[in-house]
Amino acid sequence: METDLKRTWAEIDLDALAHNFETLRAHLPAGTKMLAVIKADGYGHGAVRLAEVLAEHDAAYFAVANADEAEQLRKGGVTLPILILGFTPQDQVKRLLRFDITQCVPDIETARAYRDALKGEKKRLKIHVKLDTGMSRLGFRCDDARFDESLSEIREMLSFDCFEAEGIFTHFSVSDEEGASDRDYTNLQHARFVRMYEAVEEQTGHVFLLHHCANSGAIAQYPQFAHDMARCGIILYGAGDLAAPAGCRPVMTLKSAVASVKEYGPETCVSYGRTYVTKDVSRIAVLPVGYADGLFRSLSGKLIVKTPYGDAPQVGRVCMDMCMIDVTAYPEIRIGDEVTVFGAENTVTELAKQCGTISYELLCAVSKRVPRLYYRDGNCIARDLTILAGM
Repeated sequence: METDLKRTWAEIDLDALAHNFETLRAHLPAGTKMLAVIKADGYGHGAVRLAEVLAEHDAAYFAVANADEAEQLRKGGVTLPILILGFTPQDQVKRLLRFDITQCVPDIETARAYRDALKGEKKRLKIHVKLDTGMSRLGFRCDDARFDESLSEIREMLSFDCFEAEGIFTHFSVSDEEGASDRDYTNLQHARFVRMYEAVEEQTGHVFLLHHCANSGAIAQYPQFAHDMARCGIILYGAGDLAAPAGCRPVMTLKSAVASVKEYGPETCVSYGRTYVTKDVSRIAVLPVGYADGLFRSLSGKLIVKTPYGDAPQVGRVCMDMCMIDVTAYPEIRIGDEVTVFGAENTVTELAKQCGTISYELLCAVSKRVPRLYYRDGNCIARDLTILAGM
């Protein structure tokens, strides 16, 4: 459903998305397939809308976290392959067949459970084998102590007739870091990845069509690790420390509008807890954006927003639905003026540092009640408000 409500809204620049995708592709060896990670509703940007644009630019694959996200894409008209990176319960496996979804398999217990669930099915489940090369999360362990055991278990899994083992992959834990020990660790993870898949292919005769390990950090810093396919996540959205150096632009801009402007005298308390008190005569504006919209309370007193007339500091505690800014320096500011919370100039990456988190969290936190306005060639081509979906 579309909405005309411009209280607080997010502008999604689809041209920036396309630019980032092509920029990242150009950074990789020729012929590398591109997988776009659009889990968490496209990191808060709107997965289906993003998928439409990325399909136009020859994305090879999409990745999500669970079966519900995959089904959302299918029902939204997405036909390209979709990989689930996370856990799918045994009783949901036939659902994956129904929607033609690829599932990661991280251990032999999961493989056996899926085999049992697929008994009697003529169609095979497409899978990617997940290797744990040092993330210590999901995957068959590839360290020396467990290498032989994992190799034996993968060989067993590949003997199951219910699977079409298309790919094998791992995930780097510090490929976005630049320290010497981080580089050594990433190289170790890559070496473990190659050692395992080469051993599997040699001993079973099964050659995977897709080998992938390059996440956002590796695309930027280890393009030689691309193998058959690279997975672009946060960097695709123009966020994170590596985005700007790679030539990527922010895709989301979070905006609000001035709802009230009042003048107060010295020694006036502002917001909950009386944590901010005016020193002189001050003009205080109210923005209808708060922590229920995704503006973290921990940003209280730290945030600087962009008004049409210049930067303005946020003052007092961020409330659930509102926050206050000091606009004393801008006597011309009026109700209805647009204010940028984060965007191309005041980036979400810098905002995240101010509250001690990462840009992923702030982007994903933008609430479902915040309308997404989609732009191409400077024109708004669509407006979505998730909270009204189905009404």
